[in-house]
Amino acid sequence: MKTRKSLRKDKRGFTGLEAAIVLTAFVVVAAVFSYVVLNAGFFTTQKAKQVVHSGVEQATSAAELAGSVIGYSMTQSGDCLTETTSGSYVNATRFYLQLTAGQTPLGMDGMSISYTDADSHVGNVSYNSSGGSVEINASSNLGLKPGEWNFTIIGTSGFGDSDDMLELGELAQVTVALPEPGVAADGWFVIEVKPAKGATLAIDRDAPGAIDAVMDLL
Repeated sequence: MKTRKSLRKDKRGFTGLEAAIVLTAFVVVAAVFSYVVLNAGFFTTQKAKQVVHSGVEQATSAAELAGSVIGYSMTQSGDCLTETTSGSYVNATRFYLQLTAGQTPLGMDGMSISYTDADSHVGNVSYNSSGGSVEINASSNLGLKPGEWNFTIIGTSGFGDSDDMLELGELAQVTVALPEPGVAADGWFVIEVKPAKGATLAIDRDAPGAIDAVMDLL
């Protein structure tokens, strides 16, 4: 029995080759673990970079109002709206957009508009490419049906081209014919301008107590 116990405690049989194998195993495991940790770190860094880049792009790709929001009281002539000298509703608006300080060009083609008032909500107002591009006056036809909108790019001095991108030095003239019947005196409405890429612009306005043919909406 004593001989068996002494053999169990005797470790002189642990050779240098076995030690090398164990050491190599430790090195391989440590190398694999290090690779996994480094790869996870690189992946996290790349994702963080993408998030920051996307955030900067969203923040700089935006439009803001340039000037007032003008309201019109219109009458319907056939399918379209024409200006009137008196009316009971604000049923058309016109406003201008310009780029924010980021000055990143904004594609107007992918833009959508939603409309909300006390009685209705339209998630996607119809775009009419042929109407609304002319100035509104007593003799001209707006060219828009109720619940349609249109835009025109206007270049300022020294700026402007023929594409549908809102760029530095340009204004986008946006005309929206409100869904029927429009907004009565002292009513409210919200127009949300939603670019394909960038921040949404909410335009919240109230109709005045007395409806005129042309109004500066506050």
